[in-house]
Amino acid sequence: MYLSPRMVNSAHGWSSVARWTIFGTLACILVAIVFNAVMFHDLAPEALQRALISSTVLPILMAVPLFLYLGIRLRGLAITNRRLGLVARTDGLTACLNRGAFTAKVGTQLSEGRDAGALLMIDADNFKVINDLFGHDNGDEALMIIARAIRGVLRAGDLVGRMGGEEFAVFMPGVDKSGAEAMAEAIRRSVNHSKFAPDGRNHRLAVSIGGAVFDQPSSFAELFRIADQRLYGAKRAGRNCANIQYTTDEPAIDLRKRA
Repeated sequence: MYLSPRMVNSAHGWSSVARWTIFGTLACILVAIVFNAVMFHDLAPEALQRALISSTVLPILMAVPLFLYLGIRLRGLAITNRRLGLVARTDGLTACLNRGAFTAKVGTQLSEGRDAGALLMIDADNFKVINDLFGHDNGDEALMIIARAIRGVLRAGDLVGRMGGEEFAVFMPGVDKSGAEAMAEAIRRSVNHSKFAPDGRNHRLAVSIGGAVFDQPSSFAELFRIADQRLYGAKRAGRNCANIQYTTDEPAIDLRKRA
């Protein structure tokens, strides 16, 4: 789940400032009119009319700039707070959720009664070779490319996080094993087909994927344990492949899906 700064700004648009200004001003006008009508009801009709007009005009002249200023300041604070929240939850390099935020969001969904879905653990193959051959700057670029490739095939509502180093995780609510396998294959192919050419030399990127599929209430710890085991199974099977298992299954034979 990725939120751009533009999306953040739209969440706190100028409409909230306009509402704050309009309703605040109307409230001031109403209070002033009621106050003058009660306090000066015994005035002559012409004088009372002037008092009521002034109780309308003065709040407009004074309240509009005041509420507009306050609304702009509150909007700025809301945007700043949202951005700080995003920074706290987002991995700065890949724009994926960081480990803590991903774990918390998945845990929340599971605790709210998600009784079907899948957790995928995704690890970049031979990533040390990339750093050794091309340097850490190009290694960072490779991670950003992999993150974009993963996000590019996910459904709305799926979550993606960077768990650390070159390891990512994807949570997909509501999928069965065939759906999880299809998504894992789509991610694997998307990464394979991504362009990575450090120093003008094409270098193929690849990932190994382990997955845990659940069809009954489960915990994040259990899903993580099984998906991580399946990930190491995919690594042992030769890398650049996916290995998916139901949480209720016995250890399964590795699924090899090479390009």
